[in-house]
Amino acid sequence: MKTGNMYYGVKPYNPFVGCLNGCIYCKPSFVRQVRRVYYCQGRKCRKCFDFVPHEHPERLLLPVPTGKVIWPCAHGDIAFADPSFIRQIIIKTQRYPDKTFYWQSKNPLRFAQYLNDFPKSNTILLTTLETNRDEGYGKISKAPLPSIRYNDFKNLNWDRKVLTIEPILEFDHDIFLSWIKDVNPEAIWIGYNSKPKSVQLPEPPKENTLAFIKAIYNYGYEVRIKTMR
Repeated sequence: MKTGNMYYGVKPYNPFVGCLNGCIYCKPSFVRQVRRVYYCQGRKCRKCFDFVPHEHPERLLLPVPTGKVIWPCAHGDIAFADPSFIRQIIIKTQRYPDKTFYWQSKNPLRFAQYLNDFPKSNTILLTTLETNRDEGYGKISKAPLPSIRYNDFKNLNWDRKVLTIEPILEFDHDIFLSWIKDVNPEAIWIGYNSKPKSVQLPEPPKENTLAFIKAIYNYGYEVRIKTMR
């Protein structure tokens, strides 16, 4: 098991920015970070500040960042992007077979249209599953319900997948564990809400989370741990 920042060493590459999922835990952390990067630090873009989905085609003219692992569209969700523009980004990534590329969405069904475009050897698909419970999830996010996300991700014909369980919400141990085994990811990243003073979530007791992490680990999966309380 590893601990620390889930995306340590991963470099963002953002020709597309923005999201409409409206996750309540995203506003005090991730959206604030995007505002600092794209508005407050001299790269003023009102759409970045408002986090509305939009393109920055001028960034396609720049080389991808240095580093071994690159996250295209890290500051957004490609579910809200024009597929033709995403394919332009994929074409750009095809020029870097020595790098690994993360593509993440809370609507993994949208990945299906790109499976023939992604380079198979160095593309990893990611989705977030905070819980296995659908009830009450609409108060947390407008993203597809966890059960829908799980089924869509499981059914993707792609070998390299990673699950992010952050921020972890109350869950059912056996059901959630069976979901992970069905998806069969090469790694699972897990952690609590990093801004508990800004937003309160229905979180599981720490002992339940630790037991869950142990069960995942015992099945042979790589587990990477972030915020624990």
